[in-house]
Amino acid sequence: MQYANPNHFPAIFLATIALIFFYIWALRRRSRLIGRFAEKGLLGSMAPSASAGRKAVKAMMIIAAAFLAVFALARPQWGFEWEETKRSGLDILIAVDVSKSMLATDVKPNRLERSKFAVKDLVKKLNGDRIGLIAFAGTAFLQCPLTIDYNGFMLSLDDMGIGTIPRGGTSITSAIREAMGAFQGQDKKYKVLVIITDGEDFEGDALKAAQEAASTGIKIYCVGVGTTEGDLIPATGEHGERAYLADRSGQVVKTKLNEDILKRLAISTGGSYVHATQSEFGLTLLYDKSISKLEKHDIETKMHKRYQERFQYFLGFAVLLLMIEPLIPEKKRRPA
Repeated sequence: MQYANPNHFPAIFLATIALIFFYIWALRRRSRLIGRFAEKGLLGSMAPSASAGRKAVKAMMIIAAAFLAVFALARPQWGFEWEETKRSGLDILIAVDVSKSMLATDVKPNRLERSKFAVKDLVKKLNGDRIGLIAFAGTAFLQCPLTIDYNGFMLSLDDMGIGTIPRGGTSITSAIREAMGAFQGQDKKYKVLVIITDGEDFEGDALKAAQEAASTGIKIYCVGVGTTEGDLIPATGEHGERAYLADRSGQVVKTKLNEDILKRLAISTGGSYVHATQSEFGLTLLYDKSISKLEKHDIETKMHKRYQERFQYFLGFAVLLLMIEPLIPEKKRRPA
């Protein structure tokens, strides 16, 4: 025997004990009240048909009925049938830009941290989809392979930061090619790559890589983080003071959102683009309106035991006791 709701057992125990103590208290109080009207030795002659035994039996029946009714809440089960279950969903890779430009604060608290918050919100909506994580800057790295272990994915996301990729720069091309490697050997459909970046592609030919990805069935969705006006990139000076990133000539670097490249990447693969703002990042909206509508495939099929519910027996017996209890008289039958 097993129980579907074993957490109800403390309530079952407490309810039964409480009911027993209530009946003990009620019977004692009744005895004291009766004792006020007559001496103990006269009670038998005054009420010769009264039966303490029958009262006890009726009380035990009510206690047993209450116990069985509450016990049924634990949903006892025995016997089982084998049942096939299928998990269906999409394969979604999230590629997050971890270059230094993502430290810009035109999106609070900064572009990278805001992106990570948005990805966590997306994971809460997933139900059966496999998800993986790619970190990219001057090159790309598969931070978390495709998985349905959302907690494990979250840990990988938390560990990701500006130092994850030692090579500087921003290469969207590397992210796309890393995704193609992670998807290799899978069906041509059901593959989604979400790129979260400010769009500053300084290395490679991202559009060509996107077209190659589209030929393997990958749809690319882009989320542009930042503003077109741009912002300075926070840095730390030689003496630990607050400073801003500068180029080799000493000029302060200003990073701007490049929406054009991101739009072209998404359109070339049949995906779509959204611009993240402070109030609405757009990633969950992208999932609801577009990604979740894509055809899903069976990710996992397995057999599991489906135990049969037996709580109805205990509940039925409790009802039977409650129906019988009023039929038992408290008084003895007088002899003819």
